[in-house]
Parts: sequence; C-alpha cells; structure tokens
Amino acid sequence: MMRRVYMDANATTPLLPEVFEAMQPYFVERFGNASSVHSFGQQARGAVEQARIKVAGLLHCRPAEIVFTSGGTESDNLALFGATKPGDHVIATTIEHHAVLHAAEQLAKCGREVTFVSVDDEGVVDPEDIRRALRPNTRLISVMMANNETGAIQPVEAIAAIAAGAGVQFHTDAVQAAGKVPLRVEKTGCNLLSLSGHKIHAPQGTGVLFVRKDTKVEPLLYGGTHERQRRAGTENLAGIVGLGKAAEIAARSLEDGSTQGIAALRDRLQNEILARVADAGVHSGQVPRVPNTANLWFDHLEGEALVISLDLKGLAVSGGSACASGASEPSHVLTAMGVTTERARASLRFSLSKLTTTEDVDFAIEIVPQAVARLRELSPFYHKDDTFLVNASSVATAQR
Repeated sequence: MMRRVYMDANATTPLLPEVFEAMQPYFVERFGNASSVHSFGQQARGAVEQARIKVAGLLHCRPAEIVFTSGGTESDNLALFGATKPGDHVIATTIEHHAVLHAAEQLAKCGREVTFVSVDDEGVVDPEDIRRALRPNTRLISVMMANNETGAIQPVEAIAAIAAGAGVQFHTDAVQAAGKVPLRVEKTGCNLLSLSGHKIHAPQGTGVLFVRKDTKVEPLLYGGTHERQRRAGTENLAGIVGLGKAAEIAARSLEDGSTQGIAALRDRLQNEILARVADAGVHSGQVPRVPNTANLWFDHLEGEALVISLDLKGLAVSGGSACASGASEPSHVLTAMGVTTERARASLRFSLSKLTTTEDVDFAIEIVPQAVARLRELSPFYHKDDTFLVNASSVATAQR
C-alpha cells in the first residue's frame, strides 16, 4: 500500500483521537437540546458551557465573550456585517482570506465604504498605512493575524492600538494563528476575533467569534435567543464539545513547547528542499511566520502539475488557499505581494500539523526534488543549463 503523507493542515486538520473520544457520547447518549429545561437539555447545556470555558482559556478571555458559530467564514461575516451599518467606512488588507475579502466587497455593495490596504513584498501590512486610511466615518478595521497561504504574521497589536486611538473597532481573523501562536485578546487589543475549529483538530463546521464585552454586534441569523442573542440556532452540541477539547489541547501545546517542535520540522523541510532544488525559494521567509507553514516557489513549472504529481507519489500539499482551488487566477495573496504571475502559479504551500512526524518530513524531502526535476525535464522548453526559451505561462499553454 502506498504511503500517504498529509501536509495541507492550513486547509483542514484531522480530528485528534482525544477530540473524537470527547465528542462520541453527544451523538447518541447525550443528545439533548441545550435550550431544554429537562435533564437531557441541562446535560447538553453543561457540555456547551464547559466547552465555552475551554475556548475562553485558549484566548484568555471571559467565557461570556465567546460566540459559537459554524466556522471561520460565519465568524468573519458576523464581525464585518454585525459591527457596521450603511454609511460606515471599513478598512481591510489585500491579503485577507476570502471570508473577509468577499464579505468586504459585499459590504461595499450594501452602502458601506471599503478601503483595501496593500502589503509589502513579504506580505506584511504597514500599520502606518492603516492609520493613513482612517476616515472620520471609519467604523471597523479587519486585519488577519496570520496569512493562510504564507503564514506571515501581521502586526495586529500595533494596528489595534491605532484603532483604539481613533475610537474604531478592530477585528482580526485568527483562524490560522490559533493553536500556533499565543492568543491573548487583552494583549492583542481586538474587539472581535474569529476562529475555526477544523484548523485546530476540531470538527469541520465549528467556529468562534470572540466579542469583547460592550462591543455591539447585530446578528446575521434571527430566531431563538441562543448565544446571548448573537447567533440564533440550536447549538452543534457534539461539534462544540469537540471544539472545546481541541482548544484545551491547543492551549496545552502552546505551553509545553510542541509548537517549537513543529517549527523545527517546518524549517528542516524548507531548508532541505531548497538545498536540493535550483531556482526555488520561500515566500515571506524574512518575516515572522506561524510555525507550521512554508510557501515555496519552484520556477519553470506549473504548481498545479506539481501538486498532482506529488499526490500521485503519496504527498498531499496545496497550491494555496483550499477555498480558491480550481481558480484560474493566481493567488491573490502572492499577487498582492508583487509576485509575478508565473512565480505565483509555481508556488506550493506546505502546512504541517500536530500529527506530522520526522518520517513524514523525510518522505517529502525525498520526493519533492524528484517531482520537480521530472516536471522540468518534461517541459519542451526546459534546458539542462536551467535556461528557458519562453516564460512559464507559455509552457502551461503548450502542455494543455
């Protein structure tokens, strides 16, 4: 049987065994509706509130400030639409996840004014550019904590200070930061913060929006009084229990040094591949990144072909955001960084998880250079002296 190695954790992560074990009773035995007053319902309510306490422990906030949602996308939308109204001005960056980027574009169609601030060639926004974008009617600033494609960490604390000084609310999408870097909402200074369960080994379809006390957010969904009237709908009981357990494990891993171990594996993977492959490099390699992410470029080939080639050999990686897979356009993140179309199309994201082993990294180090060399040899425009007659987009056209 072919060995299978998964290095696409920024797309999703598998349930940890402990998470699955915690969830199991709530599918069959403890199935109550958390809003019911009888014992089944109260048992469910207790489980939801225990999970809320565990998530609050990860963020170092009050449990009452945690709102459970269906995932990062809903949390981002709730923050952007719920904290603004027509006539307000919103600031975001050009490298946001589509859950923020497209939501902000929709805000512009619904009477808000939106400014998208650019980033530098390492994929990091300058806080002073955020300050310069402020207007008298600016209501919300939304800047991600860590980029999902490059792993680059943004200066959110400095941006939060600017927002506070201007009397503006600040939201950060921390989906790719959770469980990888310490999250302390007081230190970060945010009013709103989004998390997604399936990025930290919790089930898909679970998420959180942190809403600081006294921060007003209008709901997107109307119905019952769930989540302190901020998110109507019967709670996803088993999913929330799993999210709570995953948050507890994530908090523990930040304390016991596990994340440093992942960073060491990431660095070894990156450095060994680049030592073996010419005309290659790393995006955002000169700035702080989350410990599990390396976005590498391999000139003179198509990244999509390399993803497929590696998958056939047993290694799962990504060409970028899973939410944009199949898109004909190159990564909006890399494009915003000033990366050429050819290089953006030749870029792959390697993202490790808690379950990644040294043997997994060894496997990737072995097969990635082989796959790159093979694809380059197959190109009719590739020469042994590493020169090309045409650009990579022409190669792609010729290969179709």
